[in-house]
Amino acid sequence: MRSDAYTITFTMIVAIILGLGLSTTADNLRERQNLNVELDIKKNILSVLGFEQNANSTNEDIQNMYDKNISEIIINSTGEIIEDNNVSSEDTYKIYQSRDGSKVTGYAIPIAGKGLWGTMYGYFAIEPDVATAKGITFYKHKETPGLGAEVDKDWFKNNFVGKKFIDDNGMLVSIQVIKGFVSENDPDSKYKVDGISGATITGSGLTTFLKADLQKYEPYFARIRKLNQIESL
Repeated sequence: MRSDAYTITFTMIVAIILGLGLSTTADNLRERQNLNVELDIKKNILSVLGFEQNANSTNEDIQNMYDKNISEIIINSTGEIIEDNNVSSEDTYKIYQSRDGSKVTGYAIPIAGKGLWGTMYGYFAIEPDVATAKGITFYKHKETPGLGAEVDKDWFKNNFVGKKFIDDNGMLVSIQVIKGFVSENDPDSKYKVDGISGATITGSGLTTFLKADLQKYEPYFARIRKLNQIESL
């Protein structure tokens, strides 16, 4: 009986010790994973806004570059900047503003929506005129390799650079991913980009959610465009 009791007690003690050890390790790894995710987000924001990084850049280098060049702005659904961190995230949107000294050099907003196989996540960068695309990037998706997965390739992302998402009347039209190639004779070519062969659904999904996400930020950017017009007079 004593032997059985001893075995059971010993087993329980070992199990408790191992459980605590695994729990502590998991917590430590979770914290590290969260830091890595946060750093990866900052890398993507810096990249889409035109800040070059190299393979030798350390985590500290990335953090310093981000802190030096990027400001985070939180707005509500009417485009007003808010300072209250207690406001529900469903009612707020974050903008990443890049600066060179006191000069604004661009903005980036998060974008996300359905592709063919799942949700696509990325960032859309905007020039200081808040009417022209500065860049686009995707950091997570489930699209088919060689087809829809081409969204994260340079040849596709570069198509967006310089495209307009505001028309000549100041209205949001976004940017359309078309099937095939954009014709130079198309009067609306500045609002369109070449599609990906065999990935029509991915392109249509991107067209839809990009406009929807831009619409959320339009009240804020419309104010900036108006201010830019006044300053240019």
